[in-house]
Amino acid sequence: MAVTVLDPETALIVVDLQKGIVGQAMAHPTDVVVARAARLAAVFRAHALPVVLVTVHGGAPGRSEQRRNFSDRPADWAELVPELKPQTGDYRVGKRTWGAFTGTGLEGLLRAQGVTQVVIAGIATSIGVESTARQAHELQFNVTLACDAMTDFSREAHDHSVQRIFPRLGETATTEEIVARLAQRAS
Repeated sequence: MAVTVLDPETALIVVDLQKGIVGQAMAHPTDVVVARAARLAAVFRAHALPVVLVTVHGGAPGRSEQRRNFSDRPADWAELVPELKPQTGDYRVGKRTWGAFTGTGLEGLLRAQGVTQVVIAGIATSIGVESTARQAHELQFNVTLACDAMTDFSREAHDHSVQRIFPRLGETATTEEIVARLAQRAS
């Protein structure tokens, strides 16, 4: 893992750290993942950098072999976990697909802020996080993935994304490496 630089206009995108997803069985402890994502959010806010909090509210239309029914979810299923401490200045994005850019206006929001790089964290590594990273890469954002601030439903899926896919989409780093790069920029 090695993040070389963070652009002057870098945004944090936190994917699907919501009550209904964090409460499911994951490969890594979700409380640790949430704590690291919350640390990143606090540091980005302290540096006056954009924080984007993404939640999923449904699924894309179309047939699939593993269709999920979103109509039987508890009322608070899509609520962000309180540990993220959402702030008034944070951007909130609701999505209905795996990636955070499709049909959400996120690209326009980031471009209007002059953002050239995104740091991505969240759940699930091989689904929402990877899809968002692929889209960001295709949209020509520089991509950094906070690999210790994400998890998946299976360790194999998480490891595959981190080891095989993410190095092709951008740079990988730990939460503390990203925090250190932000501190270097400020000095």
